Amino acid sequence: MEIKIENAKAAFNTADESVKKVLLALLPELKETEAQKAANRPITERVKTFEDACRELGYDHPLVEEYETITNRCGGLSDDIIAYLKLRIIAAALNEGWEPEFKKGDWHWYPWFTLWTEEEQSVEDDEWKADHALISTEDYSGDYAGFACAGSAYAPSDAYSAVGSRLCFKSKELATYCGKQFISLWADFYLIKKGKEK
Repeated sequence: MEIKIENAKAAFNTADESVKKVLLALLPELKETEAQKAANRPITERVKTFEDACRELGYDHPLVEEYETITNRCGGLSDDIIAYLKLRIIAAALNEGWEPEFKKGDWHWYPWFTLWTEEEQSVEDDEWKADHALISTEDYSGDYAGFACAGSAYAPSDAYSAVGSRLCFKSKELATYCGKQFISLWADFYLIKKGKEK
């Protein structure tokens, strides 16, 4: 009797532990390697750090090579330049090959940030604070927050952003994840550190 590997995999995925042991003894190729298990996890589980994003893309990826070249050759780069170089690697890794086309009808997603005052935060509960990925901005200048463009029409609850960047994502979920997971890099990119105002 011939057993097709696809059927064996389907049986393995639904079997209890004792049957899985028997199937693995008969067909050792069913055992998934640790590398295969890691590769099958969602991208948001595989990319938690800048280093994860580099590893995900590969160290020979043009964006990673460009980052290495620029940061190794140029001393004294500003925080916003380094943050941009890192964020574009992270965006490329999280998008898993998807690239924006910037044509009519295409949707692109960006992390959305709000600067909350201490007074505004003080009335919110811990769950709200955790959901909003709050960070301290005391190292940044409060006089000028960088370039942004947003508008409001009809009512304060209807807001839109008219100017985007190449740091966009293929889904709202990825944009939200990147904004929260890499909030410090976004702060370096959008805000100006104290003592470095121009």
